[in-house]
Amino acid sequence: MQRTLPPLGAIAAGLALSACSMAPKYIVPPVPLAEQYKEAAGQKDWQPAQPGDTISRGSWWQAYGDSTLDRLADQLERNSPDLAAALARYEQSNAYYQQTRSAYFPSLSLGGQYQPNRGSDMRPPSGNSNRYYDNDSLGLAASYELDLWGRVRNTVKAGRADLAAAAADLESAHLSLRAELVDDYLQLRGTDQTVQLLTDTVDAYQRALELTQTRRQGGIGSGLDVARAQTQLKSAQAQLATTQAQRAVLEHAIAILVGASPSTFSIAPDTTGLTLPNVPTDVPSTLLQRRPDIAAAERRTAAANAAVGVARAAWFPSLTLGGTVGYSSYEGSDWFQASNLFWSIGPTLAVDLFDGGKRKAQVRQARAALDEAGASYRSTVLNAFAQVEDNLSKLDHYRDAAAQEDEAVKAAKQAVEYSTIRYREGVVNYLEVTTAQTAALEAQRAQVTINTDRLRASVALIRALGGGWKVGDDPMTSVAATDSKPSLN
Repeated sequence: MQRTLPPLGAIAAGLALSACSMAPKYIVPPVPLAEQYKEAAGQKDWQPAQPGDTISRGSWWQAYGDSTLDRLADQLERNSPDLAAALARYEQSNAYYQQTRSAYFPSLSLGGQYQPNRGSDMRPPSGNSNRYYDNDSLGLAASYELDLWGRVRNTVKAGRADLAAAAADLESAHLSLRAELVDDYLQLRGTDQTVQLLTDTVDAYQRALELTQTRRQGGIGSGLDVARAQTQLKSAQAQLATTQAQRAVLEHAIAILVGASPSTFSIAPDTTGLTLPNVPTDVPSTLLQRRPDIAAAERRTAAANAAVGVARAAWFPSLTLGGTVGYSSYEGSDWFQASNLFWSIGPTLAVDLFDGGKRKAQVRQARAALDEAGASYRSTVLNAFAQVEDNLSKLDHYRDAAAQEDEAVKAAKQAVEYSTIRYREGVVNYLEVTTAQTAALEAQRAQVTINTDRLRASVALIRALGGGWKVGDDPMTSVAATDSKPSLN
């Protein structure tokens, strides 16, 4: 005859089985890695990153050498509503993780009941013949689930990975908002230079118009020359007004980023040139550790892997240790007597025998979610590599374009000078002057645009490389180890 396993034996067996886990062995999804960035090969301007990088990892925007930008970055840290929302999302993930960890501990509840009753006159006879009686009780209940198949541990593991992903999301929000602020500010400074250029151009065109009017009054020039000069002047004035409108829009965007009202926020115009930082690049493999969005995608893949274990554990029995103790009485007095004491203790084993395919579908869903998370991780990594390559390429070609445009501006200014002299001498009509003026203005505006685009590409490269993120500050290890709030610095 088969012997029944005693309760203590069942508990011991359960503790032994608690080392089991139904989660698959976690492997970080593989991605193709190159030894170096293609667009950085052979470029003298790009250097491998060393421990003594010239760009500040904590406050990388300071490399542009602008005190106003530094002040705006500090204001963003203090007042940005988007950053506050990102921090609140992290706090939600932290709270959820604490909820999952509570399953490691027994649950304890206290319950009581005071219920006066009136019995029916026609009820069957019983030991208590009183028509009026109480149903009073006060008890303490405790329960604890033995984690036989790793359901609890995998739930906590998934929560911890989600928390690390949320910490990386918070860092991504920091990086994105800082980069957006710097990008908008660089555009604003480029617009300031364009406004100054157009202001000077309007003044020059005004003098040119006065020249044509004077020549016409002296019988040398023609009304056609005056009309052409007026066209040039009005066109430049229209470009100036349009550029000033673009500057206002950029200023408003910066105000929102730093949590200020656009109606009261302003940045004084400044045409001082900004420093183009020399951004050191590392090998592609380090990008996997530097980018917070990559860290977030990898941790979500780990969470999905643990969720497979949770779904698979549903196929196996659950064992819960439980017990209750308390007092119960049908009289409103003398509750706490030995005769009114009740208690119960023992394990509870439960298993679903038939669920219409629900558990099978849940496992299939968890595996599909794992596949999705892995594919998203690989996509995030490949896109990160592409962003670095894109901006390395931009900076390389923009450098050549800037050198060529500088030469074009010099030639265009000479053409304006020569054509103006020839017009004054009566050799040519004013059409040659306006043609030279138009080409010069276009060349100078292109020069400002290219220089601004170079600065913006450097911001995009720093963002693509992970900004202030560095090896050793990975949230998926620091948060999991300390369960503390990540630094906002």
